[in-house]
Amino acid sequence: MASLYKKPITRTDPKTGQRVKAKSKKWWGRYRDASGVDRRVPLASDKTAAQTMLNELVTREERKAAGLIDQFDDHARRPLAEHVEDYRGHLESKENAASHVKLTTSYINKIIAGCGFKLIRDISSSRVATWLADLRGKGRGVRTSNAYLTAIKGFTRWLVRDRRAAEDVLAHLSALNVKVDVRRERRTLEPGDIAKLIAAARNGKQFRTLSGEDRAVLYHLALTTGLRASELASLTPRSFDLDDAPPTIAVEAAYSKHRRRDGLPLRPDVAVILREYLASCGRACNELLWPGSWSRKGSAKMIQVDLKAAKIPYKDADKRFFDFHALRHQFISTLARGGAHPKEAQALARHSTITLTMDRYTHLGIVDLTSALDRLPAIPTAAPDGEAAQQLATGTDGPVDRQKKVPTMVPRGAENGAKRPAPRTLKMAPNCTDDDSKPSTKLRTPNEKSPDKSGASRATSHRSASHEPKRRAWDSNPQPLSGHLISSQAAGQFAYPPHRS
Repeated sequence: MASLYKKPITRTDPKTGQRVKAKSKKWWGRYRDASGVDRRVPLASDKTAAQTMLNELVTREERKAAGLIDQFDDHARRPLAEHVEDYRGHLESKENAASHVKLTTSYINKIIAGCGFKLIRDISSSRVATWLADLRGKGRGVRTSNAYLTAIKGFTRWLVRDRRAAEDVLAHLSALNVKVDVRRERRTLEPGDIAKLIAAARNGKQFRTLSGEDRAVLYHLALTTGLRASELASLTPRSFDLDDAPPTIAVEAAYSKHRRRDGLPLRPDVAVILREYLASCGRACNELLWPGSWSRKGSAKMIQVDLKAAKIPYKDADKRFFDFHALRHQFISTLARGGAHPKEAQALARHSTITLTMDRYTHLGIVDLTSALDRLPAIPTAAPDGEAAQQLATGTDGPVDRQKKVPTMVPRGAENGAKRPAPRTLKMAPNCTDDDSKPSTKLRTPNEKSPDKSGASRATSHRSASHEPKRRAWDSNPQPLSGHLISSQAAGQFAYPPHRS
C-alpha cells in the first residue's frame, strides 16, 4: 500500500554546531510498481501536493500492470537530449571513430535545436524536411543536407530498435540526388601532367613538415594505391612488407575508413622507390613517414603549390578540381583505362558498392571511349559458310524473286463441287514441296473427284464418268488437288456460292 512519510536525515544544528536527527522538508512516497518492486521517491514539500503526486504514480503503475499504458511511456517522458547522449554511447560501443561520433551527434543536436524538439513525440518528419530545405537555401549543398538527414535517421531508427519509440517517423524521408548539385567535381590528368606534378614536387621547397622528396613519394604512392590522405598520414616503415611476393602495404583498422585492417599489393617499381626512400628518410620503424597536419587541413594547399610549379591549373575551364583526393580518382580511372575488371577495381579501391567505384571515381575521356569502340569486332558483310549453306537448303538465299514461297492457302470445297462448305479443319492447298519452277499442267478429268453425301470431296478415280454430276456453271476454273490436307483457321473469311438444288 502506498504511503507518505518524511525521510529521516541528520543535519548540523546552526546554533550548537552538533549533528542532530531531523526529518526532511520534502514529503516522500512509498509504493509498489507494476513489477512488484518497492519504490521510494521524493515528492513535494506540501503534503496535499505530495499526496496527489503519489496517487498519480500508483494509478499509473496499476494501469501499467493491467496493460493499459504504453510500454514506451517512460522513455517518452525523458528529455530528448538524454536519448542523444545514450545514442552517443551506443556509437562509441561499436568502436566508431571519435571524429565520426562527434560529427554525428553534432548534426543530430543541430536538427533538434533548430526544429525545437524536446521529447520523442515532438519529432516530426515535415519539420525536419523544412529545416533541411532552409539549410540548402542558406547555400549548403545537397551532400551536406544528406549527411544531416543520415545522422537524424540513424538516431530515430535506434530509438525503435532500443524499444524507446513505437515507430520511426522519419523512415519515409529519402536523400536527395547529389548529382544535381555537384559542388566539387574532380578530374583526372594525362600521364604527362602526372609526371610534371611529381617532378615539381621533388624539386619544390619544403611544405610544413614535408620536403620535396617526401611529397614526390607521397604522390607516387597515392597514385598507385588509391590510399586516402588520412590513411597515408598513418603509415610507418612497419606498414610495408617489401620483401614479400608480391610486396604489400597495410593500413591499420583505426585509420581505415571502414574500420578494418587493409592489405594492398604494391607494384614492383613502386616497391623499389619505397625501398630507396625508407633507407634514406631516417624514420624509425614505428615513426610516421609523413607527420604533421597536412592530411587534415593542408592537403589541398600542398597540392596547389606543386600544381602551380608544374603549370597545371588547379581548376580547369569546366570548374573541375584536381585536389589531393583527385589522386584517388586518378588511380581508379587508370585501372579502368587499363582494362581492369570492375570487381577488381572495387576491391583495390575498398569500396562497399561497385556503383561508387564506377559512377563517382571512374572518369573516362573521349579517347578512352574511342579505344573501347576500336575493340568492337567489325560488322560482317557476308554470311558465314555454314549459314549460307543453311539458307541455300531452305530456299532463302538469293534475290527475293528467286526464293521459294509457301503458296497462299485458298478454300477448295466449292471448286470441287461441294454442296456446302467443307469443315474448318479440312482445306486443300497445293503441295508445299512442289517446285514452283515446274508447275503442274495436268487437268482434272471429270471422273477424278466426286462429292459424297456430306459434301466432302474425295478421290474416286475408279468410278465411272456416269457417276460424275454435271459441273456447275460457277465452277469454271478447276484446280489440281494435292495429296495433303491442312488445317485452316481462316476458313470463315471466305464466302461460298449459295447452295443450288
